[in-house]
Amino acid sequence: METKQQNKQRDSFNSRIGFVLACIGSAVGMGNIWLFPYRVGQYGGAAFLIPYFLFIIVIGFTGVIGEMAFGRAMQTGALGAFKKASQMRGGNWGEWIGIIPVVGSLGIAIGYSVVVGWIIRFLVGSITGSALTGDTGEYFGVLAGNFGSVGWHMIGLVIVFICMAYGISTGIEKVNKVMIPTFFLLFIIMAVRIFMLENAQEGILYMLKPNWELVAKPQTWVYALGQAFFSLSLAGSGTIVYGSYLKKTEDVVKSAKNVAFFDTVASLLAVFVIIPAVFAFGLDPASGPPLMFITMPKVFQMMPMGRVFAVIFFLAVLCAAITSLVNLFETPVETLQQKFGFSRKKAVAVIAVIAVVVGVCIESGDSVSIFMDIISIYIIPLGALLAAIMFFWVCGSKFAREQAQMGRQKIIGKWFEPMTKYVFVGLTLFVYIMGIFYNGIG
Repeated sequence: METKQQNKQRDSFNSRIGFVLACIGSAVGMGNIWLFPYRVGQYGGAAFLIPYFLFIIVIGFTGVIGEMAFGRAMQTGALGAFKKASQMRGGNWGEWIGIIPVVGSLGIAIGYSVVVGWIIRFLVGSITGSALTGDTGEYFGVLAGNFGSVGWHMIGLVIVFICMAYGISTGIEKVNKVMIPTFFLLFIIMAVRIFMLENAQEGILYMLKPNWELVAKPQTWVYALGQAFFSLSLAGSGTIVYGSYLKKTEDVVKSAKNVAFFDTVASLLAVFVIIPAVFAFGLDPASGPPLMFITMPKVFQMMPMGRVFAVIFFLAVLCAAITSLVNLFETPVETLQQKFGFSRKKAVAVIAVIAVVVGVCIESGDSVSIFMDIISIYIIPLGALLAAIMFFWVCGSKFAREQAQMGRQKIIGKWFEPMTKYVFVGLTLFVYIMGIFYNGIG
């Protein structure tokens, strides 16, 4: 059970910029660098970006604010926040519901940790040159085969859990202060180099000139909406936890704007590196999931000084992946601390053991993709939906407004209640239903 002693010892971010960078780190991950570019390639470049930008604005001003404010109000992660919300209605049933986003966060973190292993292998392979010789598809096939990346997978987990063991202000905050600026700097360098390639302008035009037939297709809008949720890391878990470490004096609305803005910039940087590079060498921008691990290594094989830029690329991707993975694992770690009174290091150790055991088990055959599909389709969107209902409906609009307004001088407009209680909750429900219908929105 939670105690007053535990509450007094609760860690927090030392600065607003540290909190914002951590939230950006949680949002900027594989959804931006791996999923977003191939979605843009598949759905017509600018045709996909138009609805995506619209949904980012709507969700950034509603969902991100909601999850941050919910966590800060309750001073705990999903499990405790859901419990306290239900107690406002005279019950304790919220704690049982709060298990869903915790499981979702742990599950997707375990799946992504395998992908982080792939990234580390490609980074090392780029340094040695082994990843840039021969058939890139065959190289990746060996890595993604049965237990093909266990060692690299373990290295990724060690990096993540060492960062987490140091806590919020001395661990997570400091890691994000280094890795997020590094990510942006490296991708800017990549973008400048790619723009200098012959025929890269064709990829840039593809990104700027919309195909109106694709804009008119409902599927483009459905996937753009799903991508917006995925990109902003809305799952009823990580953003709530980081919000719980935020001081009462900070402006949640301003922080949410910054997270949405820089997350979008990160997505655009990734796509303006990958898509023009693919066009420059006559490859397929709609090649789907293999775009980052098979198509991009082909690009680096053909590019002058490709080995150098392959190292820059995969180092930047690793920075984004590590910060995102830290956030995903923080939800179950915080749950063990709050629910059972575990010390920080003990909670991290328990989750590390679970991550290693389950992670190795899913490295056989298609288990990784099946496991991640189950989590991302059925659990992650449900966690986001439940968090929205708990904060905006169970806690109530008056409470939600008070918590979002705390620390902010300018009064939040009348748009807040209808946009959060109806539009955002409605969109979240729509994402969940369509995700199942399309067998995975992303």
